[in-house]
Amino acid sequence: MSYPTPIVFVVDDDISVRESLEMLIRCEGWESETFASAEEFLNRPRALAPSCLILDVSLPELNGLDLQKRIAVDRKDMPIIFITGYGDVPTTVKAMKAGAVEFLTKPFDDTTLLNAIRHSIERSHIMLRRETETGTLRDCYASLTPREREVLALVVCGLPNKQVGAELGISEITVKAHRGKVMQKMQAESLPDLVKIATRLRLTPAHKV
Repeated sequence: MSYPTPIVFVVDDDISVRESLEMLIRCEGWESETFASAEEFLNRPRALAPSCLILDVSLPELNGLDLQKRIAVDRKDMPIIFITGYGDVPTTVKAMKAGAVEFLTKPFDDTTLLNAIRHSIERSHIMLRRETETGTLRDCYASLTPREREVLALVVCGLPNKQVGAELGISEITVKAHRGKVMQKMQAESLPDLVKIATRLRLTPAHKV
């Protein structure tokens, strides 16, 4: 799946910083969107493209660390690069523990920032691809009948067809038929493949061997 041109978001209340970063980013061929406050950025809908956020720690009202917390759940595919005029160890540690990919103190080297952006965009692309793949698997799982879901849950626990039939009160032949449908609908080529899919979807085992 191909994605639109990567977007690098910049949130900094200093207009000179926003303008210089926007120019640097666009020269590298990426899109750039700048915001003067965290609130302004939050009003921007999630971008369905590889992206990253260059975020100033010290912002009016909602600061950078608070914004990081706000977007941690619904924008996991957007890595954050923190920038600050005066960094301190506790703040840096807090930001990095919360998932930031880089913490740069102004003035920083352009090459260091660009390398961080490249790494972040690559990471974002991988996360978006995984999200798309997981969405496809969820659609496949949604197409299963209730009985097929029961069979899947028992099969991925390692139960043989005969035991699955005993658990569900159906014949071994019927189990084989359901199992074949499960493999087909889930696009699984083998049992290990099906187990990986179930793990990825975090399906709760119905039975433990």
